[in-house]
Amino acid sequence: MLFFRNDYGNGAHPAVMEALCKTNLELTEGYGTDPYCQKAIECIRFLCGCPQAEVHFVAGGTQVNKTAIGAFLRPWEAVIAADSGHIQVHESGAIEHNGHRIFTVPSPDGKLRPEQISHLCSTYQQEETSPEPKLVYISNTTELGTVYTREELAALRAVCDQWGLTLYCDGARLAAAMAVSDTDFADYAALCHAFTIGGTKNGLLFGEALVITDPRLMPSFRRCMKQQGAMLAKGRLLGVQFGAILENDLYLTLARQAAQTAQLLSDGLAEQGIKMLIDSPSNQLFPVLPNTVITELQQSVSFEHWSVVSDTHSCIRFVTAWHTTNEEVAQLLSLLERLLGETK
Repeated sequence: MLFFRNDYGNGAHPAVMEALCKTNLELTEGYGTDPYCQKAIECIRFLCGCPQAEVHFVAGGTQVNKTAIGAFLRPWEAVIAADSGHIQVHESGAIEHNGHRIFTVPSPDGKLRPEQISHLCSTYQQEETSPEPKLVYISNTTELGTVYTREELAALRAVCDQWGLTLYCDGARLAAAMAVSDTDFADYAALCHAFTIGGTKNGLLFGEALVITDPRLMPSFRRCMKQQGAMLAKGRLLGVQFGAILENDLYLTLARQAAQTAQLLSDGLAEQGIKMLIDSPSNQLFPVLPNTVITELQQSVSFEHWSVVSDTHSCIRFVTAWHTTNEEVAQLLSLLERLLGETK
C-alpha cells in the first residue's frame, strides 16, 4: 500500500529516535525546565534572531492553538480566520470551547487578505454588543497547501497594527512553507506576535513549539498551559526531539525532501492532464479524478477524500512527507496512468 494520506503517519526520523533512546534513562526536572528544553529554546531564539522571545513546547497542534488563543484574548474578544482555517473546520470547536467566537471570511485559496480584516474590524470593533475582533489566525501552509510570502505576511502585520490585532500563525506545516517560499524563522518572529513551529508533521513523534515575541502576551502563559492541560510532566521528551530536529538544519532538510517529491508528483499529474482543485506549491496536492478511478485507486493507495466536484468527479488529497521517495511517486503515477487509461 502506497501512503500519501498525511505527513505524520509514521513514527519519527531516526535522529529523533536516537536522541530519545540515548537520553531515555536520564533523570531531569519536569514540565519543560530541563536542560534539553532550555537548549532547544536557545536554538529557536537564535534561529529567529529574537533572544527575548518566549518559547513553550506543547504536545499537539489543537492543544497549542486552544491554549495560545485562550491566553491571548479576553473573554469577549474574537478571532478572524479563513473559512477553511484549521481552527474552524478541524478542531471540534476548541476555540469556541474557551468562549471565543471565530469570524470567518471566504477564501478560495485559504489565505486571508488585509481588506477582509479591515472590513470585519470596521463592522464589529465599535459595536459594543458584538464580540470584538482581536486576533488574526493564519496557518502557513494553509489547509489548501497554499503559502504566504514574506510580502503577504508583512501586509497582514500592517493591518493588524492598524486595528490593534494580534497576528498568530499556526505553523503546523511551517517547514513545508519555508521550503517553498522566501520566508524563514526570522520573518515569522519579526512579523507575527506569536507563531508555532510544527514538529508532528515534520519528523517528530509529537510536539509543537510556540514562539511568543510580543511581551504583552507573555505574562503567566505557563499558568495558562497548566490550566489547559498543555504542560507535559515529561517535558524533556519535547526538548530532546526539537534539539535533534533543529541540529544541522535537519528540520528544513526534511521539509525540502517532502517538497521535492511533491513537485515530482505535481509535474507527473500535470503531464497526465489531471486537473487540480487549487494550485498548491507545497507538499499537499489536490487532484480531481473520476470517481471510478478513485474507487480503484484506494485499493492500492492511502489518501484522503477531500470534496465532491460533480456527479462523476471528486477531489482527493495527496500529501508527501520527509520519508516519501521518488520511487513511491513513480509507482503512484504509473498506477494513475493505467487506471485513467482504462476509463478511456
